[in-house]
Amino acid sequence: MATLSSHPTAADFLARNRGGGLFTETVSQRAAAYLCVLAHRLGLPPTALTLANLVLGLGASIGVVLLAHDMNVVLGLAALVVWQLAYALDCADGQLARVTGRTSPAGKRIDILCDVALQIALVASVVAVANAYRPDLPSWLGPLFAGTWMVNLVTSVLQQDTAAHSLVTSNSPVVRVVKLVRDYGAVVTVIGLTLAFAPQWTPWLLVAFTVVNGAFLLVSIAATARASLGAR
Repeated sequence: MATLSSHPTAADFLARNRGGGLFTETVSQRAAAYLCVLAHRLGLPPTALTLANLVLGLGASIGVVLLAHDMNVVLGLAALVVWQLAYALDCADGQLARVTGRTSPAGKRIDILCDVALQIALVASVVAVANAYRPDLPSWLGPLFAGTWMVNLVTSVLQQDTAAHSLVTSNSPVVRVVKLVRDYGAVVTVIGLTLAFAPQWTPWLLVAFTVVNGAFLLVSIAATARASLGAR
């Protein structure tokens, strides 16, 4: 597959993005397009961006875990910036692959595997801070939060199937704002700001995400079961 041109622009890369929530489309995918321009000029393969995403994301999460008892504005904002840069790279690897014709099964697999590692690390960082400020948290809450959190990754992988579709297909401004609760870019922003300015609220953030993701899982099961039973 040929490239769009010998020197594709940010607009060329952005046109090949896979979409996402309001925050992801407005911020992350656009930042990714400019990262693609730089990567293309440097001759980097898409997997280089995937691995850079892994290194940055893991580094930020591990840093938060190690400094969980000492969260402050500087540490929280630093984690937020690095997480957002890592996510932009996660968006960029796909754009770069599609524009340059370098998509491959191996590339898709490494992307998913890196996403799994990053999600585990992010969950660990949130739980670590929550436990640092509330050592008396129920022992079951952390695992429940981790389990329901992975629903985001599972549904993201499932949506790569051409037969998959969103439970709510409306693109109205109100619906898109509501969907921010499941937009990874927006979610990471909320986590980073909480760590920076109100780390003592992290336990409640953990509870809130557990409820939201758990509810989404139950609704998804019900809707999918209904569609399956109604299929002929």
